[in-house]
Amino acid sequence: MNIAPKIDIRRSTCPHDCPSCCALDVEVLADGTIGKVRGSKANTYTDGVICAKVARYGERIHHPDRLLHPLVRKGSKGKGEWQRASWDAALDLIAERFEAAEAQTGSESVWPYYFAGTMGQVQRDGIHRLRHAKRYSNQFDTICTNPAWTGYVMGTGRLAGPDPREMALADCVVIWGTNPVSTQVNVMTHAIKARKNRGATIVAIDIYENDTIKQADMGLVLRPGTDAALACAVMHVAFRDGHADREFLNEFSDDPAGLESHLQSRGPEWASAITGLTVEEIEAFAKLVGKTKRTFFRLGYGFTRNRNGSVSMHAATSIATVLGAWKHEGGGAFHNNGDIYGFDKSEITGSAYKDPAIRSLDQSKIGRILTGDTEALQGGPPVNALLVQNTNPVNVMPEQTLVKQGFARDDLFTVVHEQFMTETAELADVVLPATMFMEHDDIYKGGGHQHVMLGPKLIDGPGETRPNHYVFEELARRLGVAHMAGFGKTDVELIEGLLRNTGSGETYETYETLKVKGWFDVQPDFERSHYIGGFAFSDGKFRFKPDWENGPSPNKPPQPMGPQGPYARLPVFPDHVDLLEESDADHPFRLATSPARSFLNSSFQETPGSIKKEGRPEVLIHGGDAATLGVEDGALVALGNSLGEVHLHARVSRKPKRGTLIVEGLWPNKAHLNGCGINTLTSADSIAPYGGAPLHDTKVCVRKL
Repeated sequence: MNIAPKIDIRRSTCPHDCPSCCALDVEVLADGTIGKVRGSKANTYTDGVICAKVARYGERIHHPDRLLHPLVRKGSKGKGEWQRASWDAALDLIAERFEAAEAQTGSESVWPYYFAGTMGQVQRDGIHRLRHAKRYSNQFDTICTNPAWTGYVMGTGRLAGPDPREMALADCVVIWGTNPVSTQVNVMTHAIKARKNRGATIVAIDIYENDTIKQADMGLVLRPGTDAALACAVMHVAFRDGHADREFLNEFSDDPAGLESHLQSRGPEWASAITGLTVEEIEAFAKLVGKTKRTFFRLGYGFTRNRNGSVSMHAATSIATVLGAWKHEGGGAFHNNGDIYGFDKSEITGSAYKDPAIRSLDQSKIGRILTGDTEALQGGPPVNALLVQNTNPVNVMPEQTLVKQGFARDDLFTVVHEQFMTETAELADVVLPATMFMEHDDIYKGGGHQHVMLGPKLIDGPGETRPNHYVFEELARRLGVAHMAGFGKTDVELIEGLLRNTGSGETYETYETLKVKGWFDVQPDFERSHYIGGFAFSDGKFRFKPDWENGPSPNKPPQPMGPQGPYARLPVFPDHVDLLEESDADHPFRLATSPARSFLNSSFQETPGSIKKEGRPEVLIHGGDAATLGVEDGALVALGNSLGEVHLHARVSRKPKRGTLIVEGLWPNKAHLNGCGINTLTSADSIAPYGGAPLHDTKVCVRKL
């Protein structure tokens, strides 16, 4: 008689770099492994739905290729020759080499380099505690969020908006610059509720006909980087046709008369020439949102990852203000709820002993930094030692040729704490095996919703895997800073402290309560969420005329760095500006590197289910362009520009517009036939005004191989 194994259902939280931050129900089997992973039906945002890649997480956490033991390089860099070491021996070596680098060229020559491989507040951000205690170089985070956050906050004054669950109460949901069918499935959950229960219209705006546009009632496919032109035309029509809420504008905006005058020359015909949309498409969209008071603008990150990114986000957010959509339940503009949480992370990050004189290095410019670019180094010493956690820069960062050259330096000592032997780990001197989220304790906040969520340890990690927190603590002890505030505590003690001490002064529920509940909801009330009493500036007015040089942003460049990119060219009012990397005779196409459904940046590249779903690296090219080039479906092509060349297969498609190329997903460099991944072609130039990498703004040529 076969007896079914005992299964416990335990709560967890998805840690991956996605605004959905899903609440999970995880099957924990009697043998200490996990079974099925489901979205929690009890959580009102997750609502029982998660993406397919996390649903099959057992593939990843129990993958046979996981790193299990510390490894020390014994051959030349990148040759794959390793010697197993104990944790003590590996950590002793790391401390010795970090101290040698500091003695030779100063503490700033050591750079702890991290990002969002986990969104856990303790396991991700504790690296700063070690950084500040040792006066190592700071990191200015630029790869992902800055243009979007800056554009939104320049208008509203605060990174927060309507309750995203209100999408289900809208009569029109505008999904702009994000592909949630592939990347934020919960957005579609609530949008489809609105369509089913209220007859709402779903509009999707993007640069190619992706899976979200296929599910929308109205799909607008425009040229990359031209979103602000569409937004201006929509506002032009609102003023022209009497849909602008003049009473709201007069009370809650800085210069509505100036905006209306500015938009006189920026109607649908003007925008059509810029965006590639027809006049009829623009008029239909403007009429729909103008007549639909409950319009919820769900604004993503994708349309801001170009040189017009901050301007585009600000312009799209401005539409909700012109229409007065903020006044209505199910209306307004939402991007991210980062400012509602009020966490005081000073104990975790060691901010009390941060020295403002220590330089900050631009995360996106790591290739320039490691190859000795004086400007990128902020005039300081070379980086001679790296500690890399939660990121895979040899795959994900722009200007990959420089990145790989930098990591290959013989005089660079690199430590990588990882779950798999990534392409960054392959170029390390020491590789440390890392736990995954079900194998350690952490706490999370949802940028795409409003929940503080616990991610407790559910199972033991395999082999000698250790969490990030262990590495911080052990290095601190060896480097002589373990006596400083914040060190010497367990990860659970740091979680408890975070819940006790919030920036707003209120005390959240206790760790023990959170263990039982799994999460708690901190969404502000309707009036605050919708800016009913005014926007988050001293005068309460939305800024149609942002101060691009000095205005607010959640992640402004440190004072010594100042504004970034061509900020002096940013417009006074919402407008399209000629900052894009325009195509030319030698590079007639514009390339965007959009997310794939089964990958998340470089995560899930190793899981069989994701690899099978994605197939191989391909470039989407319009049939008309393919015919002109003599490229057949499946043909091998080279994409090139001044930064390098990438070889991959063509997929002839009607999804992109002519002149636009789309490469979905971030495949490993080695998956491409010439060993050069798509970020070989992308630039590390700074997006104005506060930085960011223009990953969807790349001019290239195409040739058949």
